[in-house]
This record gives sequence, C-alpha cells and structure tokens, in this order.
Amino acid sequence: MKGTRAHVIISGKVQGVFFRAETHRAAVAHGIKGWVKNRPEGTVEAVFEGTQEAVAAMLEWCKKGSPSARVDDIDVKWDEAREGFIDFKIIY
Repeated sequence: MKGTRAHVIISGKVQGVFFRAETHRAAVAHGIKGWVKNRPEGTVEAVFEGTQEAVAAMLEWCKKGSPSARVDDIDVKWDEAREGFIDFKIIY
C-alpha cells in the first residue's frame, strides 16, 4: 500500500538553529523517509514520505521545529509516495 508524500518549504528563522538535524531526528522517530536541506534564500526544504499519520505528525512538528527556530510559514504540496527513498537524509 502506498503512503503519502509532502514536499514542504519552511520559512522563518530556520537556518543556523539545528533545524535540519532536529528534523532528521523527528523523521527517523516517525519512520519517515526522504530528505531535508537548507535553501539559499534562508528557507528549509524537505520531502517526507510515510503513512498519512506519520507525515501529518512531521508537519505538526515542523510548525515549531527545533527549540531555537521560529517558523513563520509552511508551504505543503501533497502527492502519492513514490517509495524511492531508503531512509531520511540531510542534504548539505
């Protein structure tokens, strides 16, 4: 059974506050596959694939992010999971 995919762009104070590392930790804890990376304009981009419940939990987590982060907005684009990921990675 296919899960779901959320491609997200998170804006606010999300770089230099361990956002990617904490996203990785949360994604692994929720059984999410995909990736997270910083973007040049100061946002964070991620793809989360997993069950509907797990992806929803990650999106809820992203609303707060890491302890030092300030999330202003999350843009989410939904799709069916493509199941091409082995694990969850931080892209540098």
